[in-house]
Formats: sequence, C-alpha cells, structure tokens
Amino acid sequence: MVDVLALVEARLTTALGTPDARAAVTFLGTDRIEVLRFTEGDVVRYATLGMSAHPMSDPTALVADPVEGPRAELVLSVRAGVADTDKVLRPLAVLAASPQVEGLIVTPGASLDVGDPLWPGAPFTSVLVGEGGGLVEDLELDDPLDPVRFLPLLPMTPNEAAWKRVQGAQALQERWLTHGTDLRDPVRRSVPLE
Repeated sequence: MVDVLALVEARLTTALGTPDARAAVTFLGTDRIEVLRFTEGDVVRYATLGMSAHPMSDPTALVADPVEGPRAELVLSVRAGVADTDKVLRPLAVLAASPQVEGLIVTPGASLDVGDPLWPGAPFTSVLVGEGGGLVEDLELDDPLDPVRFLPLLPMTPNEAAWKRVQGAQALQERWLTHGTDLRDPVRRSVPLE
C-alpha cells in the first residue's frame, strides 16, 4: 500500500518550502495528526498532516470503506507577528481529526467550529472551508484511491458564521471580496453584514 502521508508531506514541502516547526497531537481512538508550520515573509501557513491517511466516509454507512472516499488536509494562512497564532496547532488538529472522531466529510463550503478562540485573543472560533487546488495542488493517488485535496481554512467571526448559515458560503465569500477583507489578518473585525 502506498504511504499516503509521505507523499502528502512531499507535496506540502514542494509547494510551501521546508517546515520550520511541527507538532503532533493524538486523540483517544484516532491516528496521530501533525501540524506543520511554514513561514514565508510576513505570512505563516499551518498545514495538517494525517487527516488524509484514511478516506473520509459517510457517517450513515454501516462500515467505513478503507480505500475509497475523499481525502483532505487543511491549510491555514495568517499574517505573522500580529497575534500568537502558534496556539492554533491544537484547534487545527481537532479539526483534522473530526472525520475520524465525528464521522464528518470535510468539503468546500463547510463550516467547522472549535467552540473556543482559534488562538489567544482571536475573534474567530470557526472556519469556512475554501476550495482546494490553489496554494497546494491536489495530490493524485493510484486508483482506486481518491486524490488528496489541500483545503484552505478561512477564519470566521461568530457573526460571519451565523450569517453564513443563513445566506450560504458563496454569499459570505462575495461579501468578503466586496469589502476587500484581508482574510489573513489574525485580528480582523467582522465584515459588514447589513
């Protein structure tokens, strides 16, 4: 069987450079999840490594398919030096473990909530899952394995998350775009929602 995580790490380092830090978290009953940190200029990127080891499976299925199903890793990009964003490691690992723990299938447009600030003083407790294929290209695997998608996470304030539940992900992204919102700003305020 192919070592998916070795291929994923190689894809991340090809796209983002050599990680300057890494941490690992293991939750009871789950595989180890690592979070790699990449720093480039004034941007810090955190990428999960471990979520794609197994395909995500439909929580209503009686038995999880060990081979076929969507695979993903999560990538968060923030401005460096503005907040203590390195504390995001554990919340990111929690989000990456959610397919194993809660049976979630993480897809673009989904909201993921950790219930607490993503880092100390953060105005965000949840993220919007963006479309993959931009910053880090999808990693094709041999048939019958699905490709690994690298999904960007876009931090949302509680007001934005509530608005997104009513209006939808596309409407929130259009609102961010219209107002020129810097989604990498770790201390930004909510976009105007009237």
